[in-house]
Amino acid sequence: MNTTSIGNGPSPPDPVTPRIASLLPSATEIVCALGLRDQLAGRSHECDFPSDVSSVPALTRSRVDLRGSSGDIDRDVRAILRDVLAVYEVDVDALREADPSVIVTQNLCDVCAVSLADVEQALSEVASNAQVVSLSPTRLREVWDDILRVGSAMDLENKALQVVADLEARIGRIASRAEMASSRPSVLTIEWLDPVMIGGMWMPELVQLSGGDPLVTAPGDHAPTLDESALRQLAPDVVLIKPCGFDLARTRAEGASLCALLDRVGWTAWKENRVFLADGNAFFNRPGPRLVESLEIMAACVHPDLFEDMAEAHGADYELLQR
Repeated sequence: MNTTSIGNGPSPPDPVTPRIASLLPSATEIVCALGLRDQLAGRSHECDFPSDVSSVPALTRSRVDLRGSSGDIDRDVRAILRDVLAVYEVDVDALREADPSVIVTQNLCDVCAVSLADVEQALSEVASNAQVVSLSPTRLREVWDDILRVGSAMDLENKALQVVADLEARIGRIASRAEMASSRPSVLTIEWLDPVMIGGMWMPELVQLSGGDPLVTAPGDHAPTLDESALRQLAPDVVLIKPCGFDLARTRAEGASLCALLDRVGWTAWKENRVFLADGNAFFNRPGPRLVESLEIMAACVHPDLFEDMAEAHGADYELLQR
């Protein structure tokens, strides 16, 4: 049957459906927020949201045993890096089988996900011409820009603009409520336990938007490591502990050592029962759409009287650290 329309020329070819490999969890969340879940041909071994992405083949693996304590994990990572090895590696055979046309990866932190250099090396081994979209945000605005970049790579500019607009509107509503607070507590965020690392990048912005004043870091700063002497010099009103890659139960398991540290540094927040634990795997440390949910949790910690609804909505995602 001839499908050519008389007088209109041949029908345009069908658009090519992209096969997407997302090699970090936040990128997978961005891809799914853009409505492209069905185009995922591969993911990183850490991608776990939305939950159904677990059925997508994993294309990376870790060289670190994550079952140890935070101190054990830190020592293992440092040993690997001293040996000039990558913490993560690309499964070249799985990449070849997935045959993606677009790969979304990162060039920000070699401890958080597979590096851009490793992705490029793996692509050369499989002789792939896949388009690589590399993300490296350090501020909230850059996270939203990355959503637009991923949308542009998929020819979904308008959809990406709408996703970003919705996220910014939600943030605006939270910030407006936070401005009604009668005080601005000082807030310390902790993103690793042993050694203690202070939240940087977009974390100070989340603190500010929630109606607090961030301690130690400014927006865009990389996360510094503080020893116990430096920690004693701080006087936070609120502390939020959300280690990168640890869910709430995993963080709670290190509660005894955390309580001992807090007893030694003597912070007001600890004395007044304002030290919180949160799911740092799902929230805060992933630069993607769920940074808005992270802000909701932060607001519930900083101003619980103003954000009782946020506290109720995220009751399973954070809790007070019990003595």
